[in-house]
Amino acid sequence: MVMHSTRTDATVLIIDDEPEIRHVVRSALRSTVARVIDAVDGHTGLAAVRAQTPDLIVLDLGLPDQSGLDLCRSIRAYSLAPIVVLTARHIESDKVALLNAGADDYVTKPFSTSEFAARVAAQIRRARTARPGTSGVVETDGVSIDFTSRIATRDSRPIRLTPIEWAILRALTGDPGRVYTHQQLFDAVWAREFGDARQYLRVHITNLRRKIERDPTHPHVIITEPGAGYRFGIPMAQESA
Repeated sequence: MVMHSTRTDATVLIIDDEPEIRHVVRSALRSTVARVIDAVDGHTGLAAVRAQTPDLIVLDLGLPDQSGLDLCRSIRAYSLAPIVVLTARHIESDKVALLNAGADDYVTKPFSTSEFAARVAAQIRRARTARPGTSGVVETDGVSIDFTSRIATRDSRPIRLTPIEWAILRALTGDPGRVYTHQQLFDAVWAREFGDARQYLRVHITNLRRKIERDPTHPHVIITEPGAGYRFGIPMAQESA
């Protein structure tokens, strides 16, 4: 069953030179946002960011006048609005570079329009709501994490977490739905410049998933984004709310 998002008053800017892609994105977001505007290249796209102050930007990497990566960095100099990148690239280093340049999420072509709309809705909601950060209670998929009391439960049953596991969850829930690269998480948790970020995280996240996931082989709380890193799972009911 497809869950439909409640329409928000948000404005989304699409920066893409392909009419077909702009049409697909506009159609996918018809029931999600109130207004969709577009730009056909990086120059007009950046001008629209400055003049229209969109709530979210959909950025295609294959622009005719400049690198999508450079444009992503330029947008970040003017706007904190979430950036969702459309890319046909599957190379891990490209995805990591995008996230480090300021992108909040990426969708690989071809993509599901319903999943795309849910991701956009989640990013807009996340940007408009207070971030739980290191205090308060975060709940998802039967897991409750109370950072103030340092109490975690799964279906009301206590979960014992190590200090490193608390630090990983604190970093991920500081911006729910955002994709964190391996290096970004490593820096946030270990606060040092040396060490194998992938190896450290692989071990600790495997152990953490055994404790908090219903099925560690099919995680819904800590989600792997292939070739990029991890994000904290937002329940579909919230993504589509």
